[in-house]
Amino acid sequence: MHRAAVLGKPVAHSLSPVLHRAGYAAAGLTGWEYTAVECAESELAGLVAGLDGSWAGLSLTMPLKEVALRVATAVSPLATALGVANTLVRRDDGWYAENTDAPGMVDALRWAGTPDAATMAVLGGGGTARAAVGAAHELGTRRVALYVRRPEAGGELRPVAAALGVDLVVRPWTEAGQCRDADVVISTVPKGVADGLAGLAWRPESVLFDVVYDPWPTPLAAAAERAGCRVVSGLELLLTQGVRQFALYTGVPAPVEAMRAALIAAAARR
Repeated sequence: MHRAAVLGKPVAHSLSPVLHRAGYAAAGLTGWEYTAVECAESELAGLVAGLDGSWAGLSLTMPLKEVALRVATAVSPLATALGVANTLVRRDDGWYAENTDAPGMVDALRWAGTPDAATMAVLGGGGTARAAVGAAHELGTRRVALYVRRPEAGGELRPVAAALGVDLVVRPWTEAGQCRDADVVISTVPKGVADGLAGLAWRPESVLFDVVYDPWPTPLAAAAERAGCRVVSGLELLLTQGVRQFALYTGVPAPVEAMRAALIAAAARR
């Protein structure tokens, strides 16, 4: 038996088990199991230390993405630069921390036809915003406008951007309406926070990536779609970062379409 799980608090709502189990079934991995485990930040080190050799990987949601770096034996260069990891992979010498959120964002944006070096605006300054800055770096975007509700959030992200060679321009949330001027807008704020921006005059050539997927569409996404924008949902990010985790845990390519179909079906039942 090989085991993996998504950890967080709360975590009962997570669709990661649906995603990974569908992948196991489609890939013929009958000896694999994926579950959801409630785990607070203070509990992660003890939980990881107590796992036996059957455990292959852990998917981490909030509030565990920063503490994951401290419980890992080794950390990838990307996770080090971002200061967060959403993935722990069992290796012979211990646990390896990786970040699949940032490359997952890149995958989802490229599927939507986003060109390299597009101008970018990011709404919010939390952990997912770090992944967005990482995605900007991968896409060749050298300047990102960051709109934050907490002034200190900009200061927390400046070292991340500097490590990746991205010029970060921090602006207050009161100016968030200016995001519409960017080629790509990534909203990383919780549901409801960006609803006030739905009335913007969206440019049809823009791409909106709203990391919320429940409920969907958000008012922001619905308005952008009506304006003719290409819209990417958080469900796509759950898929793209998850298929990368699947390959890291199992060592085999992820059956993407089977995982996508299961994810869409599960989301529709909610």
